[in-house]
Amino acid sequence: MEQSYATTNYGGDAPCNYQKFFVPSIGRPVAEDLVAQANLKSGEHVLDVGCGTGVVTRMAAGQVLPGGTVTGLDLNQGMLATARVNTAPEIGIDWVEADAAAIPLDDALFDVVLCQMSLQFITNKIAALREMRRVLKPSGRILLNVPGPKPLLFAALNDSIARRLSQDAAAFLDLVFAMHDPAELRDLFESAGFKDVSVTAVPKVLTVPKPEEFLWQYVHSSPMASDAMDMAPSARQALEDEVCPKWSEFVDGGKMQFKVGIATVRASA
Repeated sequence: MEQSYATTNYGGDAPCNYQKFFVPSIGRPVAEDLVAQANLKSGEHVLDVGCGTGVVTRMAAGQVLPGGTVTGLDLNQGMLATARVNTAPEIGIDWVEADAAAIPLDDALFDVVLCQMSLQFITNKIAALREMRRVLKPSGRILLNVPGPKPLLFAALNDSIARRLSQDAAAFLDLVFAMHDPAELRDLFESAGFKDVSVTAVPKVLTVPKPEEFLWQYVHSSPMASDAMDMAPSARQALEDEVCPKWSEFVDGGKMQFKVGIATVRASA
C-alpha cells in the first residue's frame, strides 16, 4: 500500500524537521553558493546571523578553522538546540541566542558576517544591519541572501494554505519571499552605513521530493507545523488532494524541480 504522507506523524519539532527535510533540499544548495561567494580564508573570524540549524555556520567553520572563529546567532532557541546537536563539539562553534537587532557581542570582532534567507523575518531590519556592521572590523565584509519573488510552485500553494490551514500560515509564505528587490536592498544597506554595496539576483534551480512528500515536509519544517498538527486527518488529506495536482507540472523523474530567484548582497563595513 502506498504511504499516506497526509497522515504521517512528523512530530511537533519544527527545527528538527527543518534540519532533516528543508536543509538537504533547499538550505544546503543555497548555502553552498553563499559560502563560495564569501571567499572565506583560513584564520578569519565569521558571524552567521540567523543561523538556524547551522548549515552555513558549519560550512564556514570548514573553511576558516583552525585559526579562525565561527559564531552562529539566532533568536530561536529550538533552532540553536538543533544546531548544537548536529555539530560535533570539537568543531568549536560558538552559538549565541539573541536578536539580530541587538547583538550581544563587542565591536569590530569579525572579518565576515554571513546571513542566509533571514533578513525578511527580522522586524527592525535597519537596526539589525547596523548591528552587523558594528561587529565587523573596518576591513570586514558582509554577504547576505534572500529569496524571491515567490516561485510558481509556492504561489500555487498559497490559496490552499490560506483556506485549509490558516491565514497566518499563508502570511508566512508571503513573508518568506517578501524581500528581494535589488534597489530596496541596496538602499537599506547604504542606509545602515555599508559601502561598496552590490546586489546580484540569480535564479537557482532546486530539486525537492515528490509533491505529497514535499508538501508535508515543508509545512512541518516551518512555523506552519503547529497549525498542521491540529488538523484532522481528513483535513490534511483534503489539503494534499488540492495542492498536489497543481504541482504536477513541476514533477520530473519522481521529484520536483522549481526555479527561485536568489538576491545576494555583498558590502564592506
